[in-house]
Formats: sequence, structure tokens, C-alpha cells
Amino acid sequence: MTRKRLFAALAAALIALPIAAQAQDTFLRREVRFLNAFAPGGTSDLLGRILADQLSQQVGQRVVVENRTGAAGVIGTQEVARAAPDGHTILLASMGIMSITPQMQQVPYDVDQDLTPIVNVASVYNILVANPNGPIHTWQDLVRIGRERPGSLSCATVGPGSSQQLSCVLFQSLTGARLEQISYRGGTPAILDITAGRVEVMFGNMPEYMGQIRAGGLRAIAYGAAEPSPLLPELPVISRQGQPDFVIHNWFGIVGPGRMNPELVARWNAEINRAMQAPEVQRRFVENGLQRLGGTPQAFIDQIRADRAKWGRIIREHNIRAE
Repeated sequence: MTRKRLFAALAAALIALPIAAQAQDTFLRREVRFLNAFAPGGTSDLLGRILADQLSQQVGQRVVVENRTGAAGVIGTQEVARAAPDGHTILLASMGIMSITPQMQQVPYDVDQDLTPIVNVASVYNILVANPNGPIHTWQDLVRIGRERPGSLSCATVGPGSSQQLSCVLFQSLTGARLEQISYRGGTPAILDITAGRVEVMFGNMPEYMGQIRAGGLRAIAYGAAEPSPLLPELPVISRQGQPDFVIHNWFGIVGPGRMNPELVARWNAEINRAMQAPEVQRRFVENGLQRLGGTPQAFIDQIRADRAKWGRIIREHNIRAE
């Protein structure tokens, strides 16, 4: 009887092996398309490639970054929203894509139904920079001149609804300074104009400024983030110097198409959280002024909703519209 049971158990185990292998293989069967809705060279592109490198080592398939740019991120987002929810297409989504753009313009998808939040991955330090030969040495200088001579100073942005523009609008609303907003198609031409002295200041993503800060082409003024980066620890934090409401959370998270299987979402969430613990990823985050986030899909959903409410009020109060 014992021998019969032993043979039966062995037979059951042998039958189960192909089934178990098949279950493991169902996570990913081919390379992953990791879409980025913004142009190469910016913060999102840098972040996406850091994560893709690590995830390719973990998941057994290549994770390939594809830039699908246009319409403030709408083009790339729409492609993911229409993709099969099988885990082979994911998107590096910005705060703007998930919380701001749908409040400013009609988009061909429903962010709550056609996209599945997986995990928030990185917060980007918001920083105020200025022309190194200009009159702005502190953020208080910007307030003083912006009050004394309204519109005499210009603030570069990368278009309506961008974190750069919303930072400028919120700063003016809280301090009473009046700045002329100059809109650019991207961060690079805006930075070039600041270094050339054609524009005085800009709020934006720290990683995009570090090269010029180190080279002396930009003067780092203050943080719009909640805390300083280890890269520039001595730089003042505006929210700690009399403007507690001036805190800009600009983040990037990973989403998939709508209606993804919860087990598939959980697996991707686990893999991405693991990737962010890798020493190489941690090193590259610190070197580039990125803060690791991570966490659960629900925590990501809560952040999306909180920022939607916060920035929605500012958009309505200041009548901000897409161009």
C-alpha cells in the first residue's frame, strides 16, 4: 500500500511539473514594451532607462524603452490604454499624465478605467534655478523684484499644465510676485535661454539642471521640494522658510492598460519594488537627483487622487488651459 502511494505521489508530481512551469511562464512570454510619453534626454527618459536595465535582468525578458511623444504625453498614454492587458506593455506615467492633463483638455481615454496603476517609482526634486549673472541670488530676491516691478522678470515653463508652469503659478499665488511666463516646447531650449540671459528663472526637475549647475551655466537658488537632495544639501528649502504650502511633488510611476489581472499587477509591483532596491539603481537615483518611492498599487492610486484634487483647484482658480 505504501509503495502504491509512493508511485502515485511521484506520478502526480511529474504531471504537475509542466503545469507549474507553464504557470511561471505565463508572467511574460516575450519582450516588454516600456513606453515613455516624453522626448529622449529628459528626466523621464533617464528614469525609464535606469529601470529598464534592471528589470531586464530580473524578469527573464528584455524591457525595451520606446519614446512615443506628443500632445503633453497623450500620444504615448493612448497607445498603452489601447494595448492588451497582458503585462507586455507598460508606461512610465508622470504626475501630469495621471493628475493634471485630463483636467485641462479632453483625452481619448479614461485614466481611471483605461489605465492600471502598478507602482509609483520616483519623486523628482523640484528646484528653482536662475541665470548666474542675473539679479536673483535667493528666492526672496525673486519675490521682492516680482512685487516691486511686476512682470519685469520672466519664468520659463514647458507649457500649460507642466510641473514647471504650475510651480510658477503657485509661487506667484503664495508670494504675490508677478512674473512673465515664457513657454517652451521642452526643458533643453528653456535652459539654454536661461544660461544666455534671455530668461531669468525656472522651476523644474533637478536632474535636468545638474549638468549646467556643475558647469556654472545655472545658479541653483532653492528647493520647491519638501526636503533637500544629498547632491545640494545646503540649498534652502522654500517651504521651510516661510512658505509651507510651496511643496511640489513631481513623480513618475508605472501603469499598464486597464483591466489588468490583479495577480499580474501584484507580480509587476513586486518586480519593480525589487528593482528599486538594487544597489546600481539606488546609486543612479542618488547621482541624478531622484528619490525612490515604491509601495503598493493602492498607495499609488491615493497619490494620483490627492494630486488631482490639489492641482485641480489651482487650474480652476487661475483658469489654466491647454494651448
